[in-house]
This record gives sequence, C-alpha cells and structure tokens, in this order.
Amino acid sequence: MPAPEPSLLQVIVLAIVQGITEFLPISSSAHLILVPELLGWPDQGLAFDGAMHVGTLAAVLWYFRKNLWPLTRDFGLSLRGQGLTPNGRLAWAVLLGTLPAAVAGLLLHDVVETTLRSPKVIAATTIGYGLLLLLADRIGKQRRDEYTFRWRDAALVACAQALALVPGTSRSGVTMTAGLLMGLTRAGAARFSFLLSIPITALAGGYELLKIAQTGPTAALDMTLLAAVVAGISGYLAIAFLLRLLQSRGMTPFVVYRLLLGAYLIAAFY
Repeated sequence: MPAPEPSLLQVIVLAIVQGITEFLPISSSAHLILVPELLGWPDQGLAFDGAMHVGTLAAVLWYFRKNLWPLTRDFGLSLRGQGLTPNGRLAWAVLLGTLPAAVAGLLLHDVVETTLRSPKVIAATTIGYGLLLLLADRIGKQRRDEYTFRWRDAALVACAQALALVPGTSRSGVTMTAGLLMGLTRAGAARFSFLLSIPITALAGGYELLKIAQTGPTAALDMTLLAAVVAGISGYLAIAFLLRLLQSRGMTPFVVYRLLLGAYLIAAFY
C-alpha cells in the first residue's frame, strides 16, 4: 500500500526546516527525521526529499553566483596546466572534499537510512559534535580565509564531510568545525562549507531523482515544486543570516541549541 501523500502543512514545514537546517550547523537530516516523528506525520517520501535538495542547491548557487564563475574558470585553467590560482585551489578543495563523502554515501546508504536513523543516535551526535564545534570555535586561530587552502586541509575536510552521513552530525557543522581547526575565520569556514554543499547536494538530489525515475513519481507535481521553492527561499535566508550572525556571536548560539536538543532527546527517548 503506498504511503499517504504529505499534506500542504507538512510540505511547507519540512521545506522550511530543510532550507534552514541544511546550512546552519544543526543537522538537516536529524530535523527531517525528528519533526515528522514528533508530529506523527508519515514519511514525506523521496519526491519531496529530492525537491527540497533541488531548492537548497538553487539557494546556494544563487547566493554565490558571483563567486562560481572565477572558481570554474580557474579550475579549467589548472586542468590545462596554466597554473593554480587561489580560485583554482579553492575549486580543487571543493572537489577533493566531496569525493570521500560521495563514495561513503553510496556504500553506506542503506545503513544510514535504517540503523542510524534513531533518536538515540541523533542525541549522541548532536551533543558530541556540538561540543567539538565549540572547541574548534574557541581554539581555532581564525587567521585564514577559504582561498588559502592546502592539500592537507582538503583531506581533513573530506574526512569530516564523510562523517556527516550519520544523522545529527550536520554536514555544515562538521565541515565548519574542520575549517576552524585548520585556522580559517568563522566566515571563511562557513563560506567554504556552503561551497562544499553544492556538489554533495547535487549528488544527493540526483540520486533521489534517479530512484524516483526508476519507481515512478509518487507525489503531485505542484506539491514537489512548492517544496523546492520554499526550501530554496528559506535556505537563501539561512545563508545570509548565518554569515551575519557569525560576525557578532560566533558558533555559541548553535552549540547551545544542539545541547538543548540533545538533552531533550535523551529525556524523551532514553
């Protein structure tokens, strides 16, 4: 029996949640698991997950539209042996930072979607990686921007992003943590995390859309389009909000939120 189609309220709420939490360091996967569970909603299905990924991808592409052409241009120049500029180096860092997570996602997808989708796992990762983010925010030298990447930096970020497959870790949170530990400024770590989201979000959305193509659409077109638009708008606003907040408050508000959420999950499910 096919799962019931999400209601209009569910689509709007989950698209807002996806758009906000995809870029803030608080874990989108955790919230997309917890919100339906706490509200008693049915699983929203692949069509809506794919649409929301398309929306957040559009948000980051639009926000960084002026940065993407220099990155693409200089990446192409480096492939032709014409030197490695700061833009080219950053483009290579994004590419190398994506590969391990993409491979791990393909190999571990079933485990992530079954065994690890539990409130207990989310509670542990929410608190643990929240404390690690706080530590990185306190001890990081914060002297470099994202254009100063070295190869060892890219390797560290690549390993960090692969960890984000576990719900509750937060892809943006763990990559910002890695960036801060490497000495990036808060804004630099955040911008690099956002750029790093482009290929991985495209891969995740493409994988979901491929599965939909194999099984056939399961949701109305107007509802999936709505999910994409709402996720895109909320994602764009989340990027702008985070970059402004980091200048005055740092990572502390997000760490506090993660600790409170983790404490609630422990009280509710342990």
